[in-house]
Amino acid sequence: MANAEAISVICHGPGAWRLQLQPRGLHKLQQLLDRHSFWAQGRSRKALSQMLQGSQAVVSSWQGGALIGFGRATSDGLYRAVLWDVVVDSNHQGQGLGRRIVETLLQAPALRHVERTYLMTTNSSGFYSQLGFEPMGNQQLMLRKSS
Repeated sequence: MANAEAISVICHGPGAWRLQLQPRGLHKLQQLLDRHSFWAQGRSRKALSQMLQGSQAVVSSWQGGALIGFGRATSDGLYRAVLWDVVVDSNHQGQGLGRRIVETLLQAPALRHVERTYLMTTNSSGFYSQLGFEPMGNQQLMLRKSS
């Protein structure tokens, strides 16, 4: 069973400086992504810092000094937003933490009033459907890789 210590959810502003300046914050984020996501493994701390600087909303979740959840979003603040990298430590899944992270992101100032919020998921569509997201059959995901 998970530690009984309280879990905190923190909404960071653009750049997530509080997370970046947290002792070993980028290292903890790197470990969370490496251990609990398949899409974000192997990111360097330098790249994670740049990623955070380009995000308008960042949410981190902590239990004591352990980073156990994370999510971020980019947005123009008016028309569109995209959720990225929502991840919860596997020992804390199924306890509502992912929901808290997504809901906190959606209430962040940069997303609160946007017309549409998008996300991409490989295997969590059921989870996101519970939060009001719907599949968009009339749109096609397209990808352009840098060379």
